[in-house]
Amino acid sequence: MKRSVNEFNHYRKRMNDKILSTDNLEIKRFFNLDSAVYKSGALDGKTKELLGLVASMVLRCNDCIAYHLQQCVNVGVNDAEFDEAFSVALIVGGSIVIPHLRYAVEFKEQVRDQDQ
Repeated sequence: MKRSVNEFNHYRKRMNDKILSTDNLEIKRFFNLDSAVYKSGALDGKTKELLGLVASMVLRCNDCIAYHLQQCVNVGVNDAEFDEAFSVALIVGGSIVIPHLRYAVEFKEQVRDQDQ
């Protein structure tokens, strides 16, 4: 089922808010760590987002792919950089990544169309 960028973002925010409204310290710490790890350090944020995108493709998580694609667009990843990252995901993950590559390319187009 195809989900628009807005639908994805709305669902993600709604569910994250619901999850984080609980009184579970471990979940809150994990979410905080997840956000913190993508900040620039020895590796810049752009590189870290591309790493997140490749890992998401290899792990075959379309929600993660959608999230990291948006973050990559936000930090200025261009099409040549996306294509190289997609190539790394394919070589690491093999042909099973191909359906997720299709999803990534389609979602990237939606994100870019929305930004225009």
